[in-house]
Amino acid sequence: MKTLELFGFLAAGIFVSIVCNTLLLRFSQSLGIRNKNNVTIRWSAESKPSLGGVSFFVVFIFISILFSILYSPQDVFHNRQYVGLLGAGSIAFAMGLSDDAYDTKPKFKLACQISSGLILALTGTCIHLFGNQIADVTLTVLFVIAVMNSLNMLDNMDGITGTVSLFILVACLISDFFLYDINKNIWSIAIIAQIGGLIGFLYFNLHPSKLFMGDAGSQFIALFVAAVSINNLWNIGETTNNHRWIGIVAVAIVFVASFSDTLTVIINRMRRGQSPMVGGKDHTTHHLVYSGRKDKQVWFIFFIISLVSLFFLFVLLYNTLHHTNSIILLTLLFPISIFIALFRITKKFPQPKR
Repeated sequence: MKTLELFGFLAAGIFVSIVCNTLLLRFSQSLGIRNKNNVTIRWSAESKPSLGGVSFFVVFIFISILFSILYSPQDVFHNRQYVGLLGAGSIAFAMGLSDDAYDTKPKFKLACQISSGLILALTGTCIHLFGNQIADVTLTVLFVIAVMNSLNMLDNMDGITGTVSLFILVACLISDFFLYDINKNIWSIAIIAQIGGLIGFLYFNLHPSKLFMGDAGSQFIALFVAAVSINNLWNIGETTNNHRWIGIVAVAIVFVASFSDTLTVIINRMRRGQSPMVGGKDHTTHHLVYSGRKDKQVWFIFFIISLVSLFFLFVLLYNTLHHTNSIILLTLLFPISIFIALFRITKKFPQPKR
């Protein structure tokens, strides 16, 4: 597959995303509007369409069909792992869409997330860390749940989750170039197309946004991100004949923005005696605003964190391939430093009292 064809799939993702979101905006005057009566949890007090993330699923299905038509249907519909992704992604999307429409109960959402994780693990997209099937499947399901909730919780301000997800997928694509044959890999093509889908979505979602991602978008894109990161980040130790914990370092680096926010929120809420699952304006993004920064500046901070994470992943992969493990542990200083910095901001600049 030539480079021009790869750019073609990227352009297709962007095109489908922009067309889909444009149509959704036109038909969303009475469909998918959030916050008509509740503006206490969402950062934006303005009601906006919350169906922007539908385009992610449309891009995914469109590219899957297009690839099977142009190249090989066996790589898509006879590929056990990819069929598992189709099934798990459909559950995540349907659950998110129902939550946008009906505000489903947390237990139902958790059950769908567990089901999605199990489908991925049992169809071959599984973290290989312990060498024990039960332990590895359990870790895979927990990771999927963590990612789906983390990116969903981070979707509290214009452009944040879309940008963070975009850079995670770029990181997975970098890993593809290092470790796999991107020219014959349907997973790589799906990543490229979804990067295009996110670019098209961010055109409408950057501050001041015209629409929100919604749970349909955040749940699906998080499931997709979790799946590709299992193959391209968690399991890189197997591909490079290196220690399996290399994957832990890679995940810590790439997911630093979302996991730091989630961990900070959980710690702060538990210290206050609150449930971590209840929404609120106490995320790291919000505290950055309380420190005097504007919404665009907060987005830029997360953009820079995500961009720098690509550099550290590059360093990790390069040193892993050249078996210079002495530098690998040093790359852990980056996610640790980011977490400490964001956590300290939440303590230094608390939420203003009404």
